[in-house]
Amino acid sequence: MNTFKVLEIKESVFADNNRQADLLRESLKKEKLFLLNLMSSPGAGKTTTLTRTIAALKDKLRIGVMEADIDSDVDAKTIASTGVKVIQLHTGGMCHLDADMTKQGLEGLGAEGLDLAILENVGNLVCPAEFDTGAIKNAMILSVPEGDDKPLKYPLMFEVCDVLLVNKIDAMAMFDFDMEACVARARKINPNIKVMPISAKTGEGMDAWTDWLYNAVTGFQKENG
Repeated sequence: MNTFKVLEIKESVFADNNRQADLLRESLKKEKLFLLNLMSSPGAGKTTTLTRTIAALKDKLRIGVMEADIDSDVDAKTIASTGVKVIQLHTGGMCHLDADMTKQGLEGLGAEGLDLAILENVGNLVCPAEFDTGAIKNAMILSVPEGDDKPLKYPLMFEVCDVLLVNKIDAMAMFDFDMEACVARARKINPNIKVMPISAKTGEGMDAWTDWLYNAVTGFQKENG
């Protein structure tokens, strides 16, 4: 009988990435650089939310942004117009960033002297949730048009995130979206997730989000000072 080795590739890949992510987090702590991993589906409003966030915080924090996409530089051009440091990351067809890619992105960005680096991850609710980027905190955006059932369909994304931004609340009247049901479903998966309804278009709810982020960054810096 032939004998052969069975290698669990997925488990091996994830274990190696988790080690790299832990090393990156330790490096970020030494540099007092807060890395936020921002995730969502395409069209949920990541870039619009990000521009609003930058406008509120760029006079208080030194900010840099890494825009990750399979292709194009559309979002990087938008962020560049805000005046903060930005770099475009092309994943070569991959639907996520892992810890090593994030480290390369930070090196390419030139993150020395920054207080806050934001990774706008590739748009989908599956792959980005599976790979630890080494971020200090994870946040996700769920837009009202996507529906309140997404925690049921993509539980891992809600499990790994510290903050859930429910965007496009200005369009609530046009969609059958149950906010209470969405929040209950998300908290059943992750009791500690912080939920913030926002409209990146009108600015409603954005103060709560930017206050949270500012306090998270400054608290992290004090803790590692």
